Amino acid sequence: MPPTALSLAARSLQFVRPFRRSLASVLVLALVLASLSALDPLIMKYLFDQLGTPGGLDNFALAMAGLLALEMVRAALQAWMGVRSWEIRLGVDFEVRERIVSKLNALPIAFHQREGVGGTMNRINQGISGYIAAFSDIAFNLLPTLLYLCLSIAAMLQLEWRLAALVMLFTPLPALIGARAAPEQMQRERRLVERWSSIYSRFNEVLAGMMTVKGFGMEDVEKRRFLDGVRETNEVVRRGVWKDGRSGAFRGLAATLARLLALALGGYFASRGEITVGTLVAFLGYIGGLFGPVQGLTNAYQTLRKVSVSLESIFGILDADDVVGDAPGAADVRQLRGEVQFREVTFGYQPGEPVLRGINLTVHPGETVALIGPSGSGKSTLVTLLQRLYAATGGEITVDGIDIHAMTQHSLRSQIGVVFQDPHLFNDTVRANIAYGRPAASQEEIEAAARAAQAHEFILALPEQYDTIVQERGSRLSGGQRQRIAIARALLKNPPILILDEATSALDGDSERLIQVALSRLLENRTALVIAHRLSTVRDADRIVVIQNGQISEMGTHFELLLRGGYYAGLVERQERGFLTESNGPPRRVAPNRLTSPPRMR
Repeated sequence: MPPTALSLAARSLQFVRPFRRSLASVLVLALVLASLSALDPLIMKYLFDQLGTPGGLDNFALAMAGLLALEMVRAALQAWMGVRSWEIRLGVDFEVRERIVSKLNALPIAFHQREGVGGTMNRINQGISGYIAAFSDIAFNLLPTLLYLCLSIAAMLQLEWRLAALVMLFTPLPALIGARAAPEQMQRERRLVERWSSIYSRFNEVLAGMMTVKGFGMEDVEKRRFLDGVRETNEVVRRGVWKDGRSGAFRGLAATLARLLALALGGYFASRGEITVGTLVAFLGYIGGLFGPVQGLTNAYQTLRKVSVSLESIFGILDADDVVGDAPGAADVRQLRGEVQFREVTFGYQPGEPVLRGINLTVHPGETVALIGPSGSGKSTLVTLLQRLYAATGGEITVDGIDIHAMTQHSLRSQIGVVFQDPHLFNDTVRANIAYGRPAASQEEIEAAARAAQAHEFILALPEQYDTIVQERGSRLSGGQRQRIAIARALLKNPPILILDEATSALDGDSERLIQVALSRLLENRTALVIAHRLSTVRDADRIVVIQNGQISEMGTHFELLLRGGYYAGLVERQERGFLTESNGPPRRVAPNRLTSPPRMR
């Protein structure tokens, strides 16, 4: 067996360690049952030998009663072992899933974006089911099978060594056939995992983007793509079934030949009086039971080879680089004031391709700073670095003078509220979505947050009010309603730092007016970083920061930047003419809006 498969199998013992005592007790019971099974042919020998002796019928009846009692005891022990083994199996399954889920929650966003949700879920399910099946097969059967083989061979040698030698000539054949087939099976298993992960990664994207699929009339195309992938993958399975069938037939043929030759030679010995009929019956019983365990050992070898693919999937997740993980000694921080500072911050998603270059920015407690600039300039990247969704490749980010890497991720993010352009709502009640950041919040607190977010009135008009299920991604609600739910969620969380990422860019005028009122309440006494293209959203900020090509090109108030005549002034001028443009796209028509009036008093 390759060292990789052995090392992976050894590593997987960490999942079993919490259940080692229960496993030991089940193994002891399995060994007892294996020993009882090895006695069966000897009992059969005694039964048949008694039939030819004076008074043998009485002894035969007595032996039959004893055999019946033995079978009842064995059935009870097997039932108890089955229950106990399933308890261990479920426990190991839970242990693996707990570790994987914990790791997935801790891994950076880059991992999930790279792997894809559907692919990750398929890899997890196939990896865990494959490992648990292999664990059960090997843990509960390997040692009992070895014990049965040893006892059987010893008994056969004792009964008639010539027949035993004949049988043992054929015994290694199934193992050799299985060993020859194992490498191909492992490669096939790896191809299947990769194919199914790719298929379901795309399928998950299609389901998540069904509006786009239907909007472009691509239902049949996506259906064909999915079914073609399934058909090709099934062809891999079909070819594998033929190969496994052939190797299985050869293994069965080896066992059949051994049984027939033993029957012929044993019959000859019995006809000459060299062995009794009972001995021949016992031998045939051992042969039937011998090749089963040999086949079991062969299957165990093949299982170990194939399970390495499952373990590669499991450890591929558990060993994934957590570049934003908590540093040793990271501390939980208490209530922050909200002073955010970026010092010479540099970042790139790919080595040698920086998205941000030498960013220096200080946001004071309670200050609202708007970030504007062309799409792709690094605005959203900057705020994801503050949340430690990615790790800066250079420079330092501090909150209240503390490096964010000296804080635990949970304590940092618990004090940052985020409202996105397309807020994610879960397929749950309105109440649960508002209380997502504070599950223990009271109904009064939830309703107060909804009122402040201009959401209470439309929630009361819903069929079940706060108990209304919003469906997946909040599809039951309009864009403006989803946005107000997200604002209520941020208000209820009551964080000292707030991030608004294009929170109003996709809304109509009526929805925007309602949300602007809600945002004005949300921004009160909080440090806020506001990303927007709509100038009506940013003109009242304490400062406006223009980011171009990953660098800060302008910074100041609305009027200061107008006087400089730079990027921001040009943006204002274009909007006053009725157009809003970006450097990477054609102009689009917007409603005229005078932006040169004095800012609101803060």
